[in-house]
Amino acid sequence: MSERHRVIVGVGAGIAAYKTTNVVRALVKAGFDVWVIPTPDSLKMVGEVTWQALSGHPVYTQVDEPKSGVGHIELARDASAIVVAPATADLLARITHGIANDMLTNVILAANCPLLVAPAMHTSMWQNASTRDNVQTLQDRGVRFIGPVKGALSSGDQGIGRMASEDTILSEVLGVFASGSWQNQKILVSAGGTREPLDPVRFLGNRSSGRFGVEIARQFALQGAKVTLLAANIESSLLASLPADITVIPTATAAQMHRAALEHFPTMQVAVMAAAVADYQPVEFQTQKIKKIPGENQFSLQLRPTADILADLASKKRTDQLVAGFAAETGSWEQVLQLGQEKARRKGADIIFINQVGESAGFGDVATKVCAVDQQGRQIGQFAGDKTQLANQLVALIREQIP
Repeated sequence: MSERHRVIVGVGAGIAAYKTTNVVRALVKAGFDVWVIPTPDSLKMVGEVTWQALSGHPVYTQVDEPKSGVGHIELARDASAIVVAPATADLLARITHGIANDMLTNVILAANCPLLVAPAMHTSMWQNASTRDNVQTLQDRGVRFIGPVKGALSSGDQGIGRMASEDTILSEVLGVFASGSWQNQKILVSAGGTREPLDPVRFLGNRSSGRFGVEIARQFALQGAKVTLLAANIESSLLASLPADITVIPTATAAQMHRAALEHFPTMQVAVMAAAVADYQPVEFQTQKIKKIPGENQFSLQLRPTADILADLASKKRTDQLVAGFAAETGSWEQVLQLGQEKARRKGADIIFINQVGESAGFGDVATKVCAVDQQGRQIGQFAGDKTQLANQLVALIREQIP
């Protein structure tokens, strides 16, 4: 991050406050200057010492506390964004009506920057007419709501009112600082792992969860793009976390993804093929379950190559389009880089993002590192971090490489 933005994290007195520690940690790691302002009652959930340790700054709950001259006006003036998580029903009501009776509500009232809120409360409170009126008023003023989502509540009930995930909150904050850079551009993203059916119950597949591709799609959408996501066997809960305006097309197999990619690519400016597409598929699909034969010590399976979607799109792209793909390789980092560079020269894509994968690396909700190379295999960027952070960096690099 070239400029160190100040982000105020407001913490309401909800049980979900403990999750906000991960948001603060991730924002600090992403390079933001983070100040945490908890409401007084929220300190019963997470203490002052924890917030100080995570942010590296003093923690104030009332306007008469600062002794160094850094008061609510100074914090508000220097804030690039404010995110409130969790935002309780009481806190939403006070923000709506301009009631400034603690440090957080004073800073919000004095600030002139984007305000994001992540509500968390029981379903009956979220659906109460007073809360709905307050939400509508704040939305009309431009306040961005992150959730809430459906799920298990602290009361033991199930329903809407659960705070959005930490990753979703982080993505929304990151999106504030790149908002509009892809406004109305059409972007195609693939994610997940294809499955090639052997019989009605078995398939050839891989370990890809689709999280990286989903985060890339999210970042494009947060920055104003019109995103079409080709989703290969991605968990519904992960897809549900995406902005509602992303078009999701299920593509379970390599053939389905290939057809969808060819159909939609001509209208796109950018295609990012992040899915783990099977290299082979069975020559013949068995309509009945394949049985184990007693006494047989071996089983042979005939496979044939699937279509090379990335290379196909690269060969068809216009001069005003950009195609990016991934090289997920195993071995040492040096071996991974070499294999990725060879793939870049072979595929013809504008960018290849090389990452290391294996049983404990690359797949799922884990930190990783990525090296970006051009068509000739020359390095044009290297990044490390969790997939939310990496997605933001990769999208920024793609922006720089647009023809």
